[in-house]
Amino acid sequence: MKSNSKNILINEFGISEKVLDLVVSCEEEIKPLFDELDDTMTYNQYKVLDAFQKNGISDRHFSWNTGYGYDDMGREATEQLFADVFHAEAALVRPIIVNGTHALSLALTGVLRPGDHMIYSTGAPYDTLEETIGIRGNGKGTLMDFGVTYDQVELTPDGSIDFDALAKAINPATRMVCLQRSTGYGWRKAMTIEQIEEWANFVHGINPELVCMVDNCYGEFLHVKEPTDVGADIMAGSLIKNPGGGLALTGGYIAGRRDLIENVSYRMTTPGTGGECGLTFGQTRTMLQGLFIAPKTVNGAVKGAVLCAKVFEKLGYDVCPGPADQRSDIIQAVKLGTAEKVTAFCKGVQAAAPIDANVTPVPLATGGYEDPVIMAAGAFVQGSSIELSADAPMREPYNVYFQGGLTYEHSKFGVIKALQELLNCESEQ
Repeated sequence: MKSNSKNILINEFGISEKVLDLVVSCEEEIKPLFDELDDTMTYNQYKVLDAFQKNGISDRHFSWNTGYGYDDMGREATEQLFADVFHAEAALVRPIIVNGTHALSLALTGVLRPGDHMIYSTGAPYDTLEETIGIRGNGKGTLMDFGVTYDQVELTPDGSIDFDALAKAINPATRMVCLQRSTGYGWRKAMTIEQIEEWANFVHGINPELVCMVDNCYGEFLHVKEPTDVGADIMAGSLIKNPGGGLALTGGYIAGRRDLIENVSYRMTTPGTGGECGLTFGQTRTMLQGLFIAPKTVNGAVKGAVLCAKVFEKLGYDVCPGPADQRSDIIQAVKLGTAEKVTAFCKGVQAAAPIDANVTPVPLATGGYEDPVIMAAGAFVQGSSIELSADAPMREPYNVYFQGGLTYEHSKFGVIKALQELLNCESEQ
């Protein structure tokens, strides 16, 4: 580490030379891995640029209407742009979609009907979707309340899709088969594009009418292809994760087959209205600019995740994925083993933030989650997990999930501060 950057970290942030030396040595070892990540980023940057130019994006698309939002050219251009970037037939991109769970819920409730059967083929869905489906909670309009039946197929011990079990789970009532690309709060590698393609081909080989739905949260721009390039019929995600580039203030997207997106639009607003209405509230420019810089932002975040894996692996902790493993989301899981270490790690990430760095994160009961959750995030956009953050459900074996960073340097600093706080915690015990 050059003397100027080393000095400011020691003198202004109180980082020990022991921590800096470890991080720098790990960074040197993984630099060859960064070349491939940079190539993917460059491809995606040009792919996005090409879509902007082909769609004739102009500053006139930054304006917005009031009232019902009819004929909002910025909204229409944004949705066509997302569809083109993801090589989908159509897309919905709206600030009225409040988070990734909402986007996924719209995809499910817009397509499924009473009597339909759905399957999650990557084990249990992310915690917040359990209540949407109805496998946890008190009903209140879940899919199961409306007569949709549900099964899930667990992954094999090596984290692959169990195709034999999936084939047995599919029945004449099955309408949708779902895949969660990211790890969520699981201990597994994210599903790669190659695995998603194999899964979609397998499902469609059983019945071409089955809808393959992908939870694409945290996975955008990790590969030169997206799930809709390789057979997914519909996918959904959040704008305050990868595709918003850290600039989108809120929102989510759903992209895929035109007929499916139309059905989802009726659920989003009303039957007969669909996507024709809905204000963008002046958010078009930030959504578009965020999408434009998203490949570079995601690149910084994934590099930070690789560094996190290398550092904590060298310290003897179990990490998932490993530093050299193929990446398909921006999340790095570290098995810390105790609640105290999880709290210290998150305290370090919070202290690395530009916003609310003085706040100490504590575990709290959080809506949609079964266990108390600790969250560290001092972000410009509240809850933006493309910005530097870490979170963990407070349950054994006490895994913490590190992600984000608008720049690689900030993600790296998150690793440094988390390590410093963890060492401080260990020395006090």
